[in-house]
Amino acid sequence: MGTMPRTLELFYDVLSPYSWLGFEILCRYQHLWNVDLRLRPSLIAGIMKDSGNKPPALLPRKKQYLTQDLIYLREHLQIPIHFPKDFLSVILEKGSLSAMRFLTAVQLECPEMLEKVSRELWMRVWSRDEDITEPQSILAAAEKAGMSAEQAQRILGKISTSEVKNQLKKTTEAACKYGAFGLPITVAHVNNKAHMLFGSDRMELLAHLLGEKWMGPVPPVPGAKL
Repeated sequence: MGTMPRTLELFYDVLSPYSWLGFEILCRYQHLWNVDLRLRPSLIAGIMKDSGNKPPALLPRKKQYLTQDLIYLREHLQIPIHFPKDFLSVILEKGSLSAMRFLTAVQLECPEMLEKVSRELWMRVWSRDEDITEPQSILAAAEKAGMSAEQAQRILGKISTSEVKNQLKKTTEAACKYGAFGLPITVAHVNNKAHMLFGSDRMELLAHLLGEKWMGPVPPVPGAKL
């Protein structure tokens, strides 16, 4: 018998571009490393408020660095990420509350769709510079991910329920208890101990904690010919 999978929790918000990077890398590695990857939709605004942190793009030099950094990472990680034209409006004015409530409802109603719907929301805001706040935008992402229009509409109708609101709050608070001051964070549960790693650039350290091999951001597909 093979070893039992270790649990990795990924706390993320689709408003965070680095969350997308960490998400894709962990999705690529989850079977190679024999881990149980559990996606945890969270609200980055709540984490920022709780920790006293502020979005790095509010500082001009950091914003300039982030713009170039994402260009390098797009090529290195092979993820089609692009900066939105009106970045500050996307981050500070529009936010991601409705999108993250929708993902929370997806997690509760049909968790098998959570990975695909999350990816489509990231594609909208961080690849095609499209809206993720309006109901039709969220429905479009869900349907592109493979949901029927009826299913997507039914789940959208649940985002204002106390169950969904409380679950998103609970998950966000859990991230804060682990020590989050931004997103993404990955919590590796190994040998009955939780290890919290911040950001998308700690994958080599994560591999070390798991006792696994790091093969770069785009690992070879098992069975593929070199």
